[in-house]
Amino acid sequence: MSWHMAPLTLDNLDDLPKRCRRCVFWELSEHLGKQAADFGSTELEKEAWVSEVLLEWGSCGRIVHMDGVPAGYVIYAPPSASPRAAELPTGPVSADAVLLTTMQVMPEFAGEGLGRMLAQAVVRDLTRRGVKAIEVFGEQRPGDEPGCLIPADFLRGVGFKTIRPHPRYPRLRMELRSAMTWKEDVEAALEQLLGTITIPMQASSVSDQPRRQVPTRS
Repeated sequence: MSWHMAPLTLDNLDDLPKRCRRCVFWELSEHLGKQAADFGSTELEKEAWVSEVLLEWGSCGRIVHMDGVPAGYVIYAPPSASPRAAELPTGPVSADAVLLTTMQVMPEFAGEGLGRMLAQAVVRDLTRRGVKAIEVFGEQRPGDEPGCLIPADFLRGVGFKTIRPHPRYPRLRMELRSAMTWKEDVEAALEQLLGTITIPMQASSVSDQPRRQVPTRS
């Protein structure tokens, strides 16, 4: 069994699960999200959002394939590109951090370590780009079905620390200066496991209005 990690682009956006391809929970405010759903334009809004973030900020996600089949994905962006972050009870996100919005592993690939691989890919990309920290809204009580938030227990397991507790939506943070040791440890573990495949995977139970301006990279 072989795997391949690729940046999220407009060319592979349709590799996302259908429910996620149509979801604009993070991309639009609650009001505009409902409006897009009423007009049946959520897929167009998702595509426009990815296009804008790629143009103005750069890479905003990764998709991992196993034997050519989409197996999991992760999406992240500046907080200003995710208006829902300001609407959650533990928001807003710190000005020096990038927001990790969504991570999910397809159920048929659960148990192969792809969740940790995706988290590692985010750390590597943002560290290379000089980002100071990653923040994320965790789901303290994840349900049986995958949702728009990442389970808080998984996030803590890969090195995130709670900075704003909440019974349902804690906000967590990883300082990227201290993430390098964790990243190296994960890489060493993956090297040992890749010979046998299986890499440990964590499944996630991860308009007419003018669009937002996303700050450009320095």
